[in-house]
Amino acid sequence: MTNILILGAYGQIARVATRLLLETTDAELTLYLRNAPRLASLHGNDRVEIIEGDVLDEPVLEAAMQGQDVVYANLSGDMEKQARTIVRVMDKAGIRRLIFISSMGIYDEVPGEHYGSILEPYRRSAAVIEASDLDYTIIRPAWLSDTDEISYGTTIKGEEFANPHAYVSRKSVADLIVKLITTKEQHVRESLGVNAR
Repeated sequence: MTNILILGAYGQIARVATRLLLETTDAELTLYLRNAPRLASLHGNDRVEIIEGDVLDEPVLEAAMQGQDVVYANLSGDMEKQARTIVRVMDKAGIRRLIFISSMGIYDEVPGEHYGSILEPYRRSAAVIEASDLDYTIIRPAWLSDTDEISYGTTIKGEEFANPHAYVSRKSVADLIVKLITTKEQHVRESLGVNAR
């Protein structure tokens, strides 16, 4: 059985991934978010623990990390500072596996597009993760949709982003997250672009 800590658990991709993990695995989930009542529908599920906290609150985050096998972070805000905190606390807790949601375009890998300062939080946080000694996978999705389908392709860092102007479903990104969690050693220390097929 795998213990998974989901940071930013009310995020749209995180909620789809939570549902898929509960439906298709026997994983135990710790859902970490700033406003716990938002996930009230999951209270009473014996495979779910809900913790209210900010990622930058190190004592609370450190307590949530205990006994976890995988950390999956789906964050917004001061992402560089959050990434530094996550790396530091994971190192302290002895947890290796991190799945971190970023954005397409952080390496200027989308032909003809330069997204500029809007992507700086994503660029800087990815750089922090890549400089760590963790077994990370960074996920860089294309524009997102709520289409109820799983259909996607991936590229790795250094490759041109495929089909960048098509929307990929959040369910597709969640499917990749579940595969990364359940298949050991897959795409470790890689950064994956996720595009619609």
